[in-house]
Amino acid sequence: MAISPTLKTFLTKQKIKHTTQKHPAVYTAQEIAAAQHTPGKRLAKCVVVKTDKGFFLAVLPAIYLVDLAKLKKLLRAKTLTLANEGDIKRTFPDVDVGAMSVFGNLYNVPTVVDKTLVEAESIVCNAGTHTDTVTVRYRDFEKSVKPKVGSFGLHVAKSRPSAKRKKKA
Repeated sequence: MAISPTLKTFLTKQKIKHTTQKHPAVYTAQEIAAAQHTPGKRLAKCVVVKTDKGFFLAVLPAIYLVDLAKLKKLLRAKTLTLANEGDIKRTFPDVDVGAMSVFGNLYNVPTVVDKTLVEAESIVCNAGTHTDTVTVRYRDFEKSVKPKVGSFGLHVAKSRPSAKRKKKA
């Protein structure tokens, strides 16, 4: 499978300049960034959450984790949980689970973006598969999606090497 047909049609109709890239099958945002030789702060990952108001697509840099409490507050939701695989398959029928693009509007899913991505000239994101990405200018994404912008990302600190354990005598 190549770029999602829904995404391809949308980008063409909206005349959004974009490039697509292929890479070996990978499943995490950090692996995609490495495969694409893209800084993690420019790779936009998606997390689908389920709230009392419905589903939302949270978009943030690959080097961040979602702070669920902050996101819940930003969305003014009473409840918020991560969507399960079945929810994602039903909501994004033509994409591989875990490979959603940042264009939640294509699936009638409101999109919220962490403010750290707003500063990016362009972003790289999944294109519906575990082997394809698409690069678009951030302002084209923002203009077409009209996401809510807020602060809900938690920067992943570089892990420290574990302390060496003393050998038992």
